[in-house]
Amino acid sequence: MAGLGHELADLVLPRSCPGCGAAQPWCAGCARTLADRPREPMLGESTLDGFAAAAMALPQFRALARYRGPARAAVIAGKEHGRRDLPPRLGRALATGLLRLQRIGLAPPTELWLLPAPTKSTAARGRGGDPVTAMACAVARQLAATGQRVSVARTLRTGAGAADSAGLSAAARADNLAGRIKVRRSALPPPDAALVLLDDVLTTGATALASCLALAAHQRQVSLVLTVAAVPDWRRTG
Repeated sequence: MAGLGHELADLVLPRSCPGCGAAQPWCAGCARTLADRPREPMLGESTLDGFAAAAMALPQFRALARYRGPARAAVIAGKEHGRRDLPPRLGRALATGLLRLQRIGLAPPTELWLLPAPTKSTAARGRGGDPVTAMACAVARQLAATGQRVSVARTLRTGAGAADSAGLSAAARADNLAGRIKVRRSALPPPDAALVLLDDVLTTGATALASCLALAAHQRQVSLVLTVAAVPDWRRTG
C-alpha cells in the first residue's frame, strides 16, 4: 500500500526542487552543489580504531558534498518524504563523481560491483523502496553507458537488534551496528571483485566499518566508500 501511495503521489503532486523550492524537480543550481570533485571526509576516531583493530585496510572515503543545504534537502526528501524521483538523480551525480575518481586512480577502473549500504527491510517497505539501492542502480546505468562492466549487488542487510542511530555518538553508533550487518551469501560478488560501497550520508563511518567487517568475514574487501553527503568536515591534505 505504501508503494501504491507513492506511485499515485508521483502522478498528481507537483514536484518542486527540494533545495530551493523552484518549480522543477531538481534545479540546475542545486544540482551543481554535487558537481565538485568528491572530497575526503574526516572519519570518527572509533571508526579508524575499528579498522585498525581488525587489521583491515582502510578504503578510500569520498563524498560529493557536506550534509547541508540542497544535498541534505534532497537526501531527506528522497528518503523520508516519498520523492522517489530524487535517488536516481543523486545516483547520476554519484556516477559522475565516481568517473572522476577513476580518472585520477582513486577508484577501480572497471568491472565494478556496487554495494548499497544496508537498510532495514521494514524501513525500505515503509518508503516504497530502498533509496540507496535506487541510487546504486542509477550509478550502474550511467557507468554502463560509458562501456564499463558494472553490477549492483544487494549483499548487505541490517539484522535484528540495531536501533535508530539518530542522536548516537560515534562510539555508540559503532556499538549499535557491531555484528548486526549481515551478508546475503547468495548475493556475494566474486572473490577479488572491485567493490564500491555506496550510501547517501556518511555521519561517523560506523555503517561503512560494520559493512566492511561483515564482508571481510567472507574474504571480500571494499576499495571505495562513496556517499552523496558527509556530516564531518573535509580532511585537510598537504
